[in-house]
Amino acid sequence: MLAVSERIKERGGVTKELIWHKPVGPDPDATFQRIACSDTDGIVMSGGKREVPLRLDKPGERWCPDCLAIIRR
Repeated sequence: MLAVSERIKERGGVTKELIWHKPVGPDPDATFQRIACSDTDGIVMSGGKREVPLRLDKPGERWCPDCLAIIRR
């Protein structure tokens, strides 16, 4: 599934967790990417979109539960 990441950082700017979101919108290469779980929020893409499995097994990575529910509909 194509996804964009939200980085949750801890002190010192170190990434603590990645939360993957389903991107939406007409421009797949936009710098600001809308996400499926919000009508107003989005991700400023520094890392771009990636193919991400629905079943994540990497520590510190998870799907946004709202985006995952939208994907599974």
